[in-house]
Amino acid sequence: MKTKQFIFVRHFVGEPKLEDFELVEEELPPLKDKEILCEALYLSVDPYMRPYSRDRQPGTTMIGSQVAKVIESKHSDYPVGELLVGYFGWRLHTIKNPDVQATGMFDAIFKLPNLGGLSPSVGLGAVGMPGNTAYFGFLEICQPKPGETVVVNGAAGAVGSLVGQIAKIKGCKVIGYAGSDDKIKWLQELGFDHAFNYKKVNIRKSLKEAAPNGVDCYFDNVGGLFSSEVLNHMNTFGRVSVCGAISVYNDDPKNPTLVPAVQPAMVFKELKMEGFLVSRWVNRWQEGLKQMSQWIQEGKIKYEETETFGFENTPKAFIGMLRGENTGKAVVKV
Repeated sequence: MKTKQFIFVRHFVGEPKLEDFELVEEELPPLKDKEILCEALYLSVDPYMRPYSRDRQPGTTMIGSQVAKVIESKHSDYPVGELLVGYFGWRLHTIKNPDVQATGMFDAIFKLPNLGGLSPSVGLGAVGMPGNTAYFGFLEICQPKPGETVVVNGAAGAVGSLVGQIAKIKGCKVIGYAGSDDKIKWLQELGFDHAFNYKKVNIRKSLKEAAPNGVDCYFDNVGGLFSSEVLNHMNTFGRVSVCGAISVYNDDPKNPTLVPAVQPAMVFKELKMEGFLVSRWVNRWQEGLKQMSQWIQEGKIKYEETETFGFENTPKAFIGMLRGENTGKAVVKV
């Protein structure tokens, strides 16, 4: 059968551009024994795709996960109609042998858990990789305690919005930063104690206002100068979970963003800072998905999706997500 995929034709220079991608047709072979044919329903666009693309060869399929439906099967454990989450890239149809041992997170295939009537797209967000990123990355590294103060940047994104709500479940005071007044309004609806438009406030002054007694936990999605201000406002023995650095992903490697040294704050405040990849917890994957799904169905966590319609608009959705045009999880509905 014929299908379509997006390849990226050159490594990105600065912000990705529409002409960096090309939509091509390909012919798929007949299925072999134990193989399944999957058809994309929803595609995910995420910040990690920008730095990870540097290691990909131009001319290859653009990376990314998707919710897909099995439409043909020669494997008894994967019947027609089964919904899966797989890192198949930006393509409409994919042939896989689920029995082939995955060599890493990006080779894994997960069966979508019981979502209790939620849209399958949530498997790319709150009950998927971003949900587990928030669940494990915040709880395991920051180890929040009731009454502590938590700061989250990129707080209206797929991960940050969940971190803030998990922090509230754990009895913390939560301060969020996002990039528009509409996003700030949404964070307030989610129960954040304080929410600021970082484009309109002085970060240092807003921290003093919202956290006069200092910050105990910081979940960092942004990096850059923003993080320098937070580190200097943290309490002794504060914990920092570094999830991303979206503010510098489009930097020229030869001319990177320079920020004040972190060592003085780390030493004199005796901070713990730890970066992570969510693949660290792949052996506990279902634990996180089950808990996130339960919290959603109990009404303790709300989620938002920004949908782009049409496979051909995937590059546009990706570029818009990197610009912060989405609220919550950015997905493409095929």
